[in-house]
Amino acid sequence: MICNVCGKKKATVHLTEIIDGKMTELHICEQCAKEKSVHMEQQFGLADLLAGLSDLGKSQKDTQEKVLTCSQCGLTYEDFRKFGRLGCGGCYPAFEPQLSILLKKIHGSNKHLGKKPKRLVQKVMMDVKAPGDLQELKKQLLQAIEKEDFEKAADLRDKIRMLES
Repeated sequence: MICNVCGKKKATVHLTEIIDGKMTELHICEQCAKEKSVHMEQQFGLADLLAGLSDLGKSQKDTQEKVLTCSQCGLTYEDFRKFGRLGCGGCYPAFEPQLSILLKKIHGSNKHLGKKPKRLVQKVMMDVKAPGDLQELKKQLLQAIEKEDFEKAADLRDKIRMLES
């Protein structure tokens, strides 16, 4: 299939667009696709993508309600949608309902299910020569890491270091 844009090279990128039930296909070569993608990036940046995703499923009534603003930095939710960046740590709780929906649409979940630091867990488990109190603190540290209670884990880590030195 020949490129619909330049009419010279073999089409390797195939786009299908459906608007109001009408399907349009575009077949373009790699070079024309690169040029089009640069043009599209200039028109639609990441902020526009995020803004578009955050508006999915909203009715006009939802957008006409109150203007959401961060109490710490004064950033409005509309500004976040324009720039794609939050202003401070206070923006997270201020825009929590909207961010929760947005994160779920982007990542498939709004809860972080990351990996546990296996090397740290193995190192603590291998160290069985510690005295009673130290051994108990290390067990508590492991439990805190498994529960992803990192504040408690940091406190326990500091206590362990103090006892070991």
